[in-house]
Amino acid sequence: MKAIAIIPARMGSSRFPGKPMVKIHGIPMIGHCFFRTKMCNDLIETFVATCDKEIFDYIESIGGKAIMTSVKHERASDRTAEAMVKAEKILNMKIDVVVMVQGDEPMVTPNMISDSLRPFLRNENVNVVNLMAEMSSTKEFEDPNEVKVVIDKDSNAIYFSREPIPSRKKGVENVLMLKQVCIIPFQRDYLIKFNEMQETELERVESVDMMRIIEHGEKVKMVMVTETSVSVDTEDDRINAEEKMIDDQLMNHYLI
Repeated sequence: MKAIAIIPARMGSSRFPGKPMVKIHGIPMIGHCFFRTKMCNDLIETFVATCDKEIFDYIESIGGKAIMTSVKHERASDRTAEAMVKAEKILNMKIDVVVMVQGDEPMVTPNMISDSLRPFLRNENVNVVNLMAEMSSTKEFEDPNEVKVVIDKDSNAIYFSREPIPSRKKGVENVLMLKQVCIIPFQRDYLIKFNEMQETELERVESVDMMRIIEHGEKVKMVMVTETSVSVDTEDDRINAEEKMIDDQLMNHYLI
């Protein structure tokens, strides 16, 4: 299986402008994502897709590969698809799977990416995979910046929401609280199909792209991971990530 990773990133985040370049332990967050993703031996190559020259120049300066994309993209998946086609021309090959790694996940690990790719090896009918992890606090469960997910018995997503799901208000205290971890591999052609699908009502309501797949009657395979991951959407999140990464062993491989 020929797989590449693409990390979409832009400076114009509505919730945290300029966040790809905010520093965590002295390194821009997009740098952490790039270095750690590139460590995965199951990938042919890792690219950063951006419409911002500042990000492009930084990735090139650390020996990485960056691809300039349109400024018109509103969604990470659209930026990833454009970059994927350009990456295939650079590599002179058609790939099988593209792993979309969000640029605001500075604690991504090579094992997470490998875990996300395994369902494609086991079942050729899998089109898209999401990682998920258990949440340990009610505060995290109620945080609208964290995307929650409920799954069926076959570990396919039933529903995604920024609201706390499933409900804890019916006297059930031991509710399994799961969150989406934003490493999302697509079958190459399915990513193009996904971007051609009409946007759906619940996708807009929940502000979660994966709802488009569910509303069209298709499946999102979920894979559980136990490694700690945090999304950075605010300055408080950045501080939290920096604290959690103090003893992070992967940083030893790229901190200078």
